[in-house]
Amino acid sequence: MTTAPVAVDSRPARKRRSASSSRRSGTALTPASGLGLGVSMIWFSLLVLIPLSAIVVKASGGGWSTYEAVLTSENTRAALQLTVVSALLITLVNMVMGTIIAWVLVRDRFHGKAILDLVIDIPFAMPTIVAGLVLLSLYGPQSPIGVQVNGTRWSVLLAMAFVTLPFVVRTVQPVLEELDTDVEDAAASLGSSRFTTFRRVVLPALVPAIFAGAALAFARGISEYGALVLISGNLPRKTEVVSVRLFSFLEGGNTEAAAAVATIMLFVALLAIVALDMIQRRVARRG
Repeated sequence: MTTAPVAVDSRPARKRRSASSSRRSGTALTPASGLGLGVSMIWFSLLVLIPLSAIVVKASGGGWSTYEAVLTSENTRAALQLTVVSALLITLVNMVMGTIIAWVLVRDRFHGKAILDLVIDIPFAMPTIVAGLVLLSLYGPQSPIGVQVNGTRWSVLLAMAFVTLPFVVRTVQPVLEELDTDVEDAAASLGSSRFTTFRRVVLPALVPAIFAGAALAFARGISEYGALVLISGNLPRKTEVVSVRLFSFLEGGNTEAAAAVATIMLFVALLAIVALDMIQRRVARRG
């Protein structure tokens, strides 16, 4: 009885390891893929990397004294605090309300659902200065509903809530649409309550989308200008936000201070995005 010869890889061990590593890491870039990557990086650099680098270089031109002058200014510190705290509060509200709205749009059936789904995107499509005018008309001195918040900190929260509403909704909605309900039915058949099923089955799948939308909402909130400039009143140390403060620096010709404020807000945005990503990873692991 004869046995078939066993094929032996005669290549050196180093080459075998290299081939195995190549298979694990994926195929090499084709000429077309390399061209696409190059075009993408050039476009990304022109729109993002180069402008951000220019801002950092401009801010560093005055040295640390520019940052010191900006941060020791009571008006600037108050604007930074108001902007960041307000954006955080609205982001937390959006994480809850945005998830609820997405759930209603996906899981419920009612008349006018298509209209509501369309209206959610209005803050995306509407110019922010028009949004500010709409809010001022509704909640200003001549409010038709008798609610006047212009010139108060409530106006800052209201404007941020308006412009950031769609972010969590639109990130959570497609995940809910793709979520298989059979797992929820199985959990219910095993005696789990609706709340337990949502907390242990549905929520872990939604956490990445919720936090992704929250990061976008926070970044939009701290950078908003148009919706705030009319209704807030721009009162120093009361309702003046960072974007308005930065514009006042530019109007005064102090471009280095404006660049310093911009880099500070860039750092705040990056820090918030990293923090939200770490939190969502931890929550997703715990389930």
